[in-house]
Amino acid sequence: MKIQFETIGIVQSPYKEKFGVPRQPGLVPQAKGSVELLPPYDCAEAVAGLEGYSHIWIQFLFDRSLREQWQPTVRPPRLGGNRRIGVFASRSPFRPNPIGLSVVRLERVVTERGGVLLEIAGLDLVDGTPVLDIKPYVAYVDSIPDADSGFAAAAPDSLFKVHFSSRALEQLAQRPDGETLRELIQALLETDPRPAYIGSGRQQRVYGIRLYDFDLRWRIVDGAAEVLELAQLDHFSAEI
Repeated sequence: MKIQFETIGIVQSPYKEKFGVPRQPGLVPQAKGSVELLPPYDCAEAVAGLEGYSHIWIQFLFDRSLREQWQPTVRPPRLGGNRRIGVFASRSPFRPNPIGLSVVRLERVVTERGGVLLEIAGLDLVDGTPVLDIKPYVAYVDSIPDADSGFAAAAPDSLFKVHFSSRALEQLAQRPDGETLRELIQALLETDPRPAYIGSGRQQRVYGIRLYDFDLRWRIVDGAAEVLELAQLDHFSAEI
């Protein structure tokens, strides 16, 4: 049986490509974005009462991870990318039906100029991600304190200290959102956003994460993440 869904909204996110996106929602609470509802779902009536909730569930399409065939096992980054487990025992984007689920903080519901915008924080979604559904987070049923979480029993540890070069600090100081952006970059790099297969053998390699209107250039030096610069998009192509 084939089922067809309608896109009800589009994500607006600081993450412009897959590389660098946190592996779970809430790991980088400084990451802020929004969901813009599309017609005919962009009416105030559809979100009436939603402002009373602090968090929402977003069901979305992994549109950057589409594959013609699915595989029954995957290699989770939390297990070093070396151990295979069942796809249904993971949150891998490579699924029979590429549907994702994220819980994010709802900061504001904006119903102006005939549209609806949900301002959110702690997102792990790429800019332009299609949204399939939105539901409120209800603590008494959605939070289970004594639940078992398999191999992901706790949040990942911070792996790196993050240092900023003088050039990066100067560039941040010139931006009106510089301090907030610095906090976002630090939280993003602390848990090592690199794919598990890269490993520790590529010291000094320069990586690029596309954020907002720039590419964040950084590298690993002596076990720490060093932010080199905020390169303009027309001058630098992110190295993945």
